[in-house]
Amino acid sequence: MANVTSYETRSGRRWEVRYLKPDGRSSRKRGFMRRRDAELWMAEHVTAAKAADSFVSHEAGMVTVGQLYEQYETEKLPIWKPSQAYTVKSRWRVHIAPTFADIPVNRVTRAMLQQWVSELAAKRSSSLTCATAHIMAGILRLAVRDRRIVRNPMDDVTLPSRSQRKLLRTYLTVPQLMRLADECLNGKRLAVQRRAIVLLLGFCGLRWGEMCALRVGDIDYERGRVEVHANLVKLGEWVEGTPKNGQARSVPMPRVVADALRMVTDGRAAGERVFVENGRPPRQQSVSRAKSNRTWYISALRHAGVPLVSPHELRHTAASIAVHAGANIKALQRMLGHATASMTLDVYADLFDSDLDDVARMVDATIAVECPSANHVQTVSTAANSSMGVAH
Repeated sequence: MANVTSYETRSGRRWEVRYLKPDGRSSRKRGFMRRRDAELWMAEHVTAAKAADSFVSHEAGMVTVGQLYEQYETEKLPIWKPSQAYTVKSRWRVHIAPTFADIPVNRVTRAMLQQWVSELAAKRSSSLTCATAHIMAGILRLAVRDRRIVRNPMDDVTLPSRSQRKLLRTYLTVPQLMRLADECLNGKRLAVQRRAIVLLLGFCGLRWGEMCALRVGDIDYERGRVEVHANLVKLGEWVEGTPKNGQARSVPMPRVVADALRMVTDGRAAGERVFVENGRPPRQQSVSRAKSNRTWYISALRHAGVPLVSPHELRHTAASIAVHAGANIKALQRMLGHATASMTLDVYADLFDSDLDDVARMVDATIAVECPSANHVQTVSTAANSSMGVAH
């Protein structure tokens, strides 16, 4: 039930809509200059909304975006990985809260959101902008679910295009990888451990955090497997979580990697971390600022005379070596810990470009073995064409 009534102010007559919310409580919307405006608002926001079961009250929408974020975080925190929780909290604090925290959710418009996204995109990367916008969309989706707003204004906001993946990757060859690993032995500290790190990343394709989380008991020398079921990330302090897609995996371990790891793990307890520097996980290595960088990894790259690939790019090298050794796409997916084989194929499509050339070569080889007469026909045809050329 709803009706329109007038009331007097010092500025003159105004109109208000009095109505009952779905829970039976009374409410009102005031400040209309004309009766007609009040009636139109009532028709759209009360009468039609109740009939379509999409009614939202004005009071419900007055909760601020900051209050909604607290609810959003409370609901999501139990299912977020520590690294995701850290990232979301940081992006809320830095990029969302200063603009929207104190604004009632029913006053957030598409235009406000578009301006915010455009200004953020002008200062930061497209990937960060899109990820931050998705957090805001999730908060507003919560408001829609709880009937604080009718629809999500983020739905019509234009986001920047994400930059394409790096198309040209640098893959080390096996001799280059071995040269890099062996160069680590010339280091002054932890030489054997660092050689094992390079071989593990370059042949088994572990991520840096997965390597840091390895314990001695995770290495199965009898089966030739590295069991990956944890990941370490530095969020102020080191925090242990699950691997990137949340799934543990068993990674094949070549003999050269096993031999290098034995030199690190022999005589140590199963629960100890495999790689430790000064009582902590190894410090992440980078190839940025290569001219001034003096860390052990960049030094080994320079002295080995190999391309400047980052530790994460050694994971790409592992994929390349596995493909050229004959690994199929499903085996490669399981080794790298991708969610799907199609994802692996998308990421490493360039590794399979030579497959088209191999198809024709392998078909010719099969024909030669299983149907020798076809070769005879080809020989006769070639001879006939040659004789015709002589006659002319």
